[in-house]
Order: sequence, then structure tokens, then C-alpha cells
Amino acid sequence: MPLAIHRVTQLDLKCGAWTWPFAIERRADIDAHFALQQAGKPKLWNGRVLLGRNPVFSGDRFSADYFEADFASFLAWRDWGFPDGSVFNGFGMGALRGSDGVFVLGEMAGHTANAGRIYFPAGTPDLDDLQNGMVDIPGSVAREVEEETGLTPADYRADEHWDCVDSGGAIAMIRILNVDMPGEALRAKIEANLATHISPELAAIHLVRGPADFTSAMPRFVTEFIEARAAS
Repeated sequence: MPLAIHRVTQLDLKCGAWTWPFAIERRADIDAHFALQQAGKPKLWNGRVLLGRNPVFSGDRFSADYFEADFASFLAWRDWGFPDGSVFNGFGMGALRGSDGVFVLGEMAGHTANAGRIYFPAGTPDLDDLQNGMVDIPGSVAREVEEETGLTPADYRADEHWDCVDSGGAIAMIRILNVDMPGEALRAKIEANLATHISPELAAIHLVRGPADFTSAMPRFVTEFIEARAAS
């Protein structure tokens, strides 16, 4: 069944104080789960993240209420199949696209929470993405793209709109970032940057021209976005 894709130009994402019942009621189980995950991946850190509630799509606007949570609670909620359906992970993604129309995706390194998964530069928002009480998704995307690939806003042109792919527990706010070089050259540029990192977030760079390049390591919200763009 296709996921819902909403095209918007405005993001209205307010962040306020709210206590997540799941994080309180399942505290002992959450802590045990995080300790187990951290034993296998020592670089995991229980920092603070921002999650969403009350998503509304109205015309060209997407609005939601965000709140602060600890990463351990988020990780358990995700790994246990999103048991609290009133909460969603709303994050931005920078869909890097070469001048030849090829999309460039990264494979997450083994030390990350999403090891082996292949998708566009992205990250669950955190406290660094707050601006005057609002969640700054464009800023989050720019930061994640630079951290993961070395590309800065000077290297690409961002589309005006966002394709919000709603899969229930997650809403991926995807914006195409157009780069003035073909996909192969863009991959080489990113790989050269990764070679300078001691512990890069990405283990490999993948080029996607269409469904023939899809793999099971790519989330559905990524593959359905690419298919929808190809059909438009």
C-alpha cells in the first residue's frame, strides 16, 4: 500500500513542554534496552531529541507540536514498533540529486543506530535545531548534509517545496538539493570527504537512477519518494 505523500512549502513546527507517558511508564525497560544497544555500539549516546505530535496537513502547510525526549526512549519506541501511535519521528532529509537526475544516498556506518540502512542525509531533530521555540528543519537538513557529506549550502540549490512522506511512526520531510555535477562526480566528491574522517557516519555512497537500483536496505519512504518523483 503506497505511503501518503504531502507536498508543502511551509513548515510550522512548534516545540513546547510535554511529558511523554511512554518514557515514564516504560523507564526500566527503556534503560535496559539502551544498555544492551550501547554494549554493541559504544558510540551511541543518550542525548536529547525532538519528536512530534498532532500532525496536520492543510493546503501548503505542515504543522505539528514537538517535544523533547531522551534518545534511549526514542530508540526503544522505534525498535519496539512505535507502541505509542500518538507520537511520530518528524525529520528532514536532503535528497541530493546530480545534474543528470541521479539521486545520491549514503549507507550508514556500523557504529551508528541505523547501521547498514541506505537513505538521504537526515537526522532526528535535536536541541541544536530549535530557533525561537520552532523546529528548524531546513537548518537541520543543512547541518546533516554537511556532517555526513561535507557539502554546504553553497554546493546545491534547494527546491522550494517539501515532500512529506507519512508512514505513521515517521514523517520524512524531504527536500531535493540540486547539485551542478553528475551523480558519479558527486559520489567521488563525497567519498573524498569521507576519506578525511576518522569515524565517518557513512560507510558507502550509492547512486539511484530508478527502481532497478533499489535495495531492501532503503526505507520505503525513500523508495516511494523516488518513484513518485520519477512519475511526476
